[in-house]
Amino acid sequence: MQPETAPSLVGREYEVEVGPVAHGGHCVARTDEGQVLFVRHTLPGERVVARVTEGEEGARFLRADAVRVLQPAKDRVEAPCRFSGPGRCGGCDWQHVTPGGQRRLKAAVLTEQLARLAGLTPEEAGWDGTIVPAPGDKVAKDAGGTGVPEWRTRVQYAVDEEGRAGLRRHRSHEVEVVDRCLIAAPGVTELGVEARTWPQMATVEAIAATGSHDRQVILTPRPGGRLPIVELDRPVSVQRVGERDHAVHRVHGRPFVRERAAGRTWRVGDGGFWQVHPKAPDMLVEAVMQGLMPRKGDMALDLYCGVGLFAGALAERVGERGAVLGIESARRAVEDARHNLQDLERVRIEHGKVEQVLPRTRINEADLVVLDPPRTGAGRATVRLLAPLGARRIAYVACDPAALARDLSFFAEEGYRPISLRAFDLFPMTHHMECVAILAPVAKGA
Repeated sequence: MQPETAPSLVGREYEVEVGPVAHGGHCVARTDEGQVLFVRHTLPGERVVARVTEGEEGARFLRADAVRVLQPAKDRVEAPCRFSGPGRCGGCDWQHVTPGGQRRLKAAVLTEQLARLAGLTPEEAGWDGTIVPAPGDKVAKDAGGTGVPEWRTRVQYAVDEEGRAGLRRHRSHEVEVVDRCLIAAPGVTELGVEARTWPQMATVEAIAATGSHDRQVILTPRPGGRLPIVELDRPVSVQRVGERDHAVHRVHGRPFVRERAAGRTWRVGDGGFWQVHPKAPDMLVEAVMQGLMPRKGDMALDLYCGVGLFAGALAERVGERGAVLGIESARRAVEDARHNLQDLERVRIEHGKVEQVLPRTRINEADLVVLDPPRTGAGRATVRLLAPLGARRIAYVACDPAALARDLSFFAEEGYRPISLRAFDLFPMTHHMECVAILAPVAKGA
């Protein structure tokens, strides 16, 4: 006999008092029966009617949207984007929150993650409790201001069955067709992706490089789909994702874009990783270098190095007597890093996974380490590889506070503690943030 399926609660509405914010762009509430609700489109302290979007009776938790606000919080504003709201575009979590309120929510999340996963207070982590906005972002006053920074230099549009471009709804494959994304950078908006149809396409990624006029679209056809003739409002290179190999292939123009940051020009090919906020690379390099304080002659590691941003900054500071080793798993990024840093003779870039390549190098000591892992974090195994190197300082760049906190606990097991932590609001209107933690070895006997 098949086990009976618990009755679905999707569509059920509950009137609830909203509790604290949680990691992921929602807040926590409870039904009268005590079942946990993760509620989007609300704020701590509000009273709302929450409609269940996922879950069944007896589930550990339910997901829900606030469909009616009965008692609003002081930080609530009318969402400036008309595509935002319950059941609509899932890209922005905090369109209904003042800029200052958004940063307070992110600070609360980071505080909770540090305490729960790393056992650290903000003071113990060396953090002043603030989330720093990027210079130039429209940071409106908390009293009802709703400035929307146009920061996203890379936007991947989904395409519906009729060939219309849009963005995915929250936790859904359904497409919310849009005529403009408010957080898209002007260079992306100027491409006019939303203004035309894309028959037989699954996705269209639009890229507007910072510091150059390079523009690029990367097309992913549906199975068996044919590429359209692309005529956009300005010169643009066109790439496509192969149906069989999933690699990026050049169709027209350069197979890369040129980004400008930290006093250098960076080639980034195949739609490879680059920070999406135009101010992010410079802000993060400055934070990392201020925390590490490199010296002439230092031996430094740049792990998960991408196209070489931190390796380049380190190399210029450690000088001719120093050396930098970068490790990166994406082959095209390794090629770009080697190209970008070819004038720096004391830089070497190796291809492969950190946990596999680092032991092969036979490096047994390093003065400085930078690691900028993917959203999942570095993990205990990698941390255990790094600790014996005896670095006097380690810079950890994190885009996920939960992964950061977990890895800080692993570093604590190996004798490293954070001496400073900075958090940056490089993804306004969303729940995401970027952090830079600087770690140092714990003095023996401390």
